Amino acid sequence: MPDKRYTKSTLPEKTCEACGRPFAWRKKWARDWDNVKTCSERCKGDLRRKNRAV
Repeated sequence: MPDKRYTKSTLPEKTCEACGRPFAWRKKWARDWDNVKTCSERCKGDLRRKNRAV
């Protein structure tokens, strides 16, 4: 993201691996955006439980 000014319509989005919903970039994920896979802590836990069961 080359420009420092963002509007909600220009933020990058990803699809959550756990629930399948789209979610937008957050400032707290700025350094780690490439590794973010889920939209929330709840989905993160769901994904871990799902992978553990397999």
